[in-house]
Amino acid sequence: MNLSRRTVTAGLGLLGASTALGSAQAEGFIHELAADAEDLRAASEAYIYGYALVTMEMTRRVMTNVAAAEGTRAPMGQFVRLRSYPDASFRDVTAPNADTLYTTAWLDVGKEPWIVSIPDMKGRYFLFPMLDGWTDVFQVPGTRTTGTGAQTYAITGPGWKGTLPAGVVQYKSPTSIVWLLGRIYCTGTPEDYAAVHALQDACKTYPLSAFGKDYAPPAGNVDAAIDMKTAVRDQVNGLSGVDYFKLLADLLKTNPPAAADAPMLPKLARIGVVPGKDFDTKAADPAVLNRVPKLSFDRIMLHFVTGPEIKNVNGWRFTTATGMYGTDYIQRALIAAIGLGANRPEDAVYPTSLKSGSGLLARKYDGSKKYVMHFPKGQLPPVKGFWSLTMYDENYFFVANPLNRYSISARQNLKTNADGSVDLYIQHDSPGADKEANWLPAPSGEFILMLRMYWPNPKKPSILDGSWKIPAVTAS
Repeated sequence: MNLSRRTVTAGLGLLGASTALGSAQAEGFIHELAADAEDLRAASEAYIYGYALVTMEMTRRVMTNVAAAEGTRAPMGQFVRLRSYPDASFRDVTAPNADTLYTTAWLDVGKEPWIVSIPDMKGRYFLFPMLDGWTDVFQVPGTRTTGTGAQTYAITGPGWKGTLPAGVVQYKSPTSIVWLLGRIYCTGTPEDYAAVHALQDACKTYPLSAFGKDYAPPAGNVDAAIDMKTAVRDQVNGLSGVDYFKLLADLLKTNPPAAADAPMLPKLARIGVVPGKDFDTKAADPAVLNRVPKLSFDRIMLHFVTGPEIKNVNGWRFTTATGMYGTDYIQRALIAAIGLGANRPEDAVYPTSLKSGSGLLARKYDGSKKYVMHFPKGQLPPVKGFWSLTMYDENYFFVANPLNRYSISARQNLKTNADGSVDLYIQHDSPGADKEANWLPAPSGEFILMLRMYWPNPKKPSILDGSWKIPAVTAS
C-alpha cells in the first residue's frame, strides 16, 4: 500500500493499524506520520520566524499603493504626514497611538542609499525610529538619542560601499526594506497642530543620487490587485501556508537572515524556503503547510500569556523586549501582530490589560460595567517624554465615541482628588460633567487598554526596573 502523507490524530490506534496492515506496513505508516509531524513542526517554526517580515511587506504594500501622498498612505520614498490623530476608521496598523502625529516613509535602500533630513524640533519631543524588514529598530534618532537640533542621515542597504556627502551620518540597514516611523508629539490644539505641520513639512527624504539637486518624487504605481480594505493582520493570517512561504522566500532575496539565524536555515530548507531562491513547492506536502497558519498564529497569541518576556503586574502585561529581538522569533512575531512598529524599551513601554481583576477572578473588560484606575498622589506614570492610556476594541483598533477621545493623558488637564490622587474613569457612558476630563470612553462590548510610556524614567521610580508599578484597573 502506498500511503500518502495526511493529517492523522494521535488517537488513530497504532496497534489496530499494525493488525490491519502488517508490522512492516505499520512501521512505514508510523515513520510517515512522524515525518508529517516533523514537517509540521519545522513549518510552524518557519512561519513564526517569518511572520514579522511578511507582516512588514503586506503593510508596506497597503501603505504605499497610491499614486501620490494622501492621508495615511504615500508612494515608496515619500512621507506620509498625518495632520491629525488617527480616528476609529484607521486600519493600516494595529494599536495606533493618538498622542503624536505620524511622519512616516517606506524606503527601498537595496539599490542606493536614501537621505533623511529632520529639521530643528526646537525642544519638542520626537523620535524617528528606523525599522528594518524584520521590525528591528536599527537606529532611532530623536530627543532622547540625538537631541532636537537639525540632522541629516543616509540610510544604506546591505553591502553598500561608497562615499557620503560631508556632514551626513550613515545608518546601516540590515535589509532593503526600511520603515521610517517618525512620531512628533502634539497636544492636538489648532495652534499646536499648525506648529507640528510646519515641522513635518520640513522633513525630507530622497535618494542619494539626488543630493544637492532639485528632487521631485515620481508618482507611485497603483496595483489594483492589492486589498486596500481588509486589515493587514487579517490579510497575513488569511494567506494559505503555501502562499505564505512563497512570499517569505521572495522577501528573503532582498532581506537576508541575520548571521544569528543560521540554525533556522535548515528548518526553512526542509519546507522549501532557501534564502536567495524561489520557494520549492515540492519540498513539503501542501496539505501539511496549509495547516500551519492557524496553528502558528495561535502559538503566537498564546505567547502573550505564557511568554517569559511578558511581565504581569496588577493585571497589566508588558515587556521590555521590543524593538530588538535577536533570535526571539515568537516575541518578534507577537509584537508584529499586536503592535507593529514598537519602539525600543528605552523609548517606549506599552503595558496592556485585557482583564480586570486577577487569577480566577479576572474578567474581560466589558463596556456594560464601570472601571476606575487610581493613581496615588505623585505616582502618575514616571516618564521623561509623555504617557497616555489608550482604548482599543478586541482587535486593537480605536473605538468610536462621542468625544472622539481615543486616549487620555495629562493633556486632558486631569482633575485631582482632594488628597492629590488621580482617578481615571473607564466606561461606556459619561461619568458626569464634573468627571469627563478624566473619562476614557469605552465601547459597549469588550475592550483592551494600553498604557503608553514614552521615554520611561531611566532612574527610580521606573517601569524598566520594576521600581514603579502600574495600578490595577478595578470595577467600581
